[in-house]
Amino acid sequence: MTYTSLRNIFLASRPKTLPAIIVPVSAGCMIVWKYQDQIDVSINMLLAICTMVSAICIQIACNFFNDSIDSIKKADTAQRQGPRRITASGAMSARTVQLWGLGFLAIAALAALPLIEARGLIMLAIGIPSMFLAYGYTGGPWPLAYKGLGELFVLLFFGLVAVVGCLFVQVGWQPDYAMMYGAAVIIGLQCGLLSCLLIEINNIRDRKEDAQTGKTTLAVRIGDKRARGLAFAFIIAPYVILHQTDFFLPGMSMSAIWLAPILVALLIILRLRRCPANKRMNALLALASLHLVLFLAAISFS
Repeated sequence: MTYTSLRNIFLASRPKTLPAIIVPVSAGCMIVWKYQDQIDVSINMLLAICTMVSAICIQIACNFFNDSIDSIKKADTAQRQGPRRITASGAMSARTVQLWGLGFLAIAALAALPLIEARGLIMLAIGIPSMFLAYGYTGGPWPLAYKGLGELFVLLFFGLVAVVGCLFVQVGWQPDYAMMYGAAVIIGLQCGLLSCLLIEINNIRDRKEDAQTGKTTLAVRIGDKRARGLAFAFIIAPYVILHQTDFFLPGMSMSAIWLAPILVALLIILRLRRCPANKRMNALLALASLHLVLFLAAISFS
C-alpha cells in the first residue's frame, strides 16, 4: 500500500472528529474513577480499551460511509467548504471507501467481544443499533443526516449511549450505583450537546450546498440565523446544568481549571456571531472540538 493510499485512508477517517467519541467514552471511565473511594469499584483497563477501540472504529466507519454516500448522492460538490472528501475528489472509489467502512465495523465487532462476555447479550442492544446507524446516518432508506435528525442522533449516541454504556461496561448495574448513573446521564447530555455543536457548525458551513443537493439538514430546514441560535444553545446548555453534575459527581468544584473551557466557549460564541458560512468555520470546528476536551478535563480534575 502506497503512502498516498494510506494518507487518503487517514483523511477519510476524519481524525479531527474523533474527540466526539473519545471524550464521552473517557467520561464513563472518569465517573468510575471519581467514585472508587466511595464505592467498591475500579476501572477495568481491558474493558476500557476495548470500549474505546470499538467506539472509535464505529465512528471511523461512519465517516467512511458518509464520505462515499455523500459522493454517490452528489451531496459533495465543487462548492464544498469543508475538508477534502476522498470519494468526491476521485482519490478512492466509493466501493473501496465503503469496504474500508465495513472493515472498521468488523474491528469494532471484534473489540466488543470482551464487552459481551463481561456484561452479556444486553450489549448487543447498544452495539447493533450503533453499527447499523454508522451506515444509516447518511445511507439506507431513511438517512438521518438527510432528514434533519443528525443532531438527535449525535445527542443520543455520542452523548447518553456512549457515557452510560461505558459506565455499564465498567461496573454493571446495582442499586448502589444509582448516583453514578445519575452522573452518567448528566455528563452524557453535556457531551452530547457539545458534540451537537460540532455538527451544527458543520451544517451551518455547508447549508447552501446541502440545500442545493437535497440534503435537508436541520440548518437547511431552519435557516442560518436560527441554526446559529441553536449552536449557541448547544454550548450554553452544558454550563446551565453544571450544578447537576456537581450534585451527582463527588469532589467536583468550580476551580481555576474552568477558566480554560469558559474562555474557549466565549471565543466560540463571539466568532460564531460574525463568522461567515464558509471555510473560515473550519477553524471554529477545531475550537469546538478543543472545548469538548477541555470541558471534560475541567469536570475530571476540578
